[in-house]
Amino acid sequence: MDSELSVWSLIANAGLLVQLVMLILALASVISWALIFQRFQVFRKARQAQLAFEERFWSGMDLGQLYREVNADPTPFSGLEAIFRSGFKEFSRLRQQSRDADAVMDGAQRAMRVAFSREQERLETHLPFLATVGSTSPYVGLFGTVWGIMNSFRGLAQAQQATLATVAPGISEALIATAMGLFAAIPAVIAYNRFSTTSDSLLKNYETFAEEFSSILHRRVHHSEKAPAA
Repeated sequence: MDSELSVWSLIANAGLLVQLVMLILALASVISWALIFQRFQVFRKARQAQLAFEERFWSGMDLGQLYREVNADPTPFSGLEAIFRSGFKEFSRLRQQSRDADAVMDGAQRAMRVAFSREQERLETHLPFLATVGSTSPYVGLFGTVWGIMNSFRGLAQAQQATLATVAPGISEALIATAMGLFAAIPAVIAYNRFSTTSDSLLKNYETFAEEFSSILHRRVHHSEKAPAA
């Protein structure tokens, strides 16, 4: 309890600039943890949605029926569902308007690329903030430490009797800024690396699905194009 009170007393007695640095680091840490929990939920749901939709897609269900079920789902479209819905919707629309198979496929693939870009943006939201906190917080804390130590030695120069007890409080409060910088940076770096890896894995699966779905649509449109001649 005494050590806890001493830490708070050091923070309370720190210089104004050092306190400002500590406040910035504390806010960065709180926001980072909030985003970490939020992103964790987003990626967990994205992984579950991907596995669930792949199981439905590859079950042999008719694509038209699957499209109707996806549209009837009240939950927002995301991940593979969004890519599938965009591609199949554009594919169906263009098939009714044009007999040019290449034009139909170009339109469907373009729609899937747009949906993929939106999903990429959704997955990578807030990751730059975590990267910024992870890379800059130690330097912000170090700045507060250097400034605090400078003030301590400035006070030491004006003191008549120079003792360790004279400078110890100032140096201690300055080192707290470094500790807070590391406390903010370490979780942010770990979370950024973890989420970036997960995002890359999901996006790679989305790209693979888009290519496989394009192949299915390609076979369908060319088969219907040759059917009358047969």
